[in-house]
Amino acid sequence: MNPVGKQQVLKLYKNLLRYGQQLKYTDKEYFAKRIRNDFQKNKYLESKEDIDFNFERGLTVLLRRSVV
Repeated sequence: MNPVGKQQVLKLYKNLLRYGQQLKYTDKEYFAKRIRNDFQKNKYLESKEDIDFNFERGLTVLLRRSVV
């Protein structure tokens, strides 16, 4: 897998927020707040494994169309 870049992370962030606006059975504000908090918390990750894990976790939410 290619190294995760800043642009990919920003695109994932925007896509997750857009996905949150489409949710029907989940509080949209809570979902957006949770996404913001998770990205803020992981902002300073340096380990490639940690970055890849969190990036894949976000992609999984988008691909499965389910809230994890």
